[in-house]
Amino acid sequence: MPKGDASKGELKTPSCRFCHGSNGIASQASYPNLAGQQQKYLYDSMLAYTNDMRIGPMATMMKGQLQNLTSQDIADIAAYYSEMK
Repeated sequence: MPKGDASKGELKTPSCRFCHGSNGIASQASYPNLAGQQQKYLYDSMLAYTNDMRIGPMATMMKGQLQNLTSQDIADIAAYYSEMK
């Protein structure tokens, strides 16, 4: 996993905020809260969506949101959310 930069990750989260909230707390109970989650867990979860390893009702949408991100982008986003309290 690349070393994530939370300040860069913040700039890469506009589409994440719609469902997961501007503070990492989801607007709906069906969406997970991201604030304070383990960085590696977030990184691995996002990669799992891009690699079709995660399935479920939101998997296609998540893959679409993540498909144009590099592994560094994903690490930065994971760092950003993991540092939230």
